[in-house]
Amino acid sequence: MNNTMPVRFKVNGKDYDIQVEPRRSLADALREDCGLTGTHLGCEHGVCGTCTVLVDGQPVRACLMFAVQARGKSIRTVEGLATGDKLHPLQEAFWAHHGLQCGFCTPGFLMLALGALEAEPDISDEDLRHVLSSNLCRCTGYQNILKAVRAAAREMRGA
Repeated sequence: MNNTMPVRFKVNGKDYDIQVEPRRSLADALREDCGLTGTHLGCEHGVCGTCTVLVDGQPVRACLMFAVQARGKSIRTVEGLATGDKLHPLQEAFWAHHGLQCGFCTPGFLMLALGALEAEPDISDEDLRHVLSSNLCRCTGYQNILKAVRAAAREMRGA
């Protein structure tokens, strides 16, 4: 008996038609069915933020969303940030300002920051700290992540 359902969504501008079990998470579908392994799985309980992607422009914990819930939606993952060999300003800033160390949490932070900056380009420091505090990083101490996002915000406004 086949317990899968068809799901069609757009990821980073490309249409995907996949078959998934109704209980399969969006994170697992992105990684295993779409081959997009940049979305990392950390806690699988929605606490760490490592799996954050943008769904219709909103940051979402992909481990908490079922793939079938993404049917018809537009999803952006870390693989969709760079344009060819040119890194996105957020990626450049994380590199330049040492916003990453081990890098495991970085895709989630990049997507969370992108969602925040696209929604509110002039976000206050206090609000940005609040947004970024929802993702966990065990290496950086957050200060360089904050500096990187601020630098990227300036670059994105000027672009």
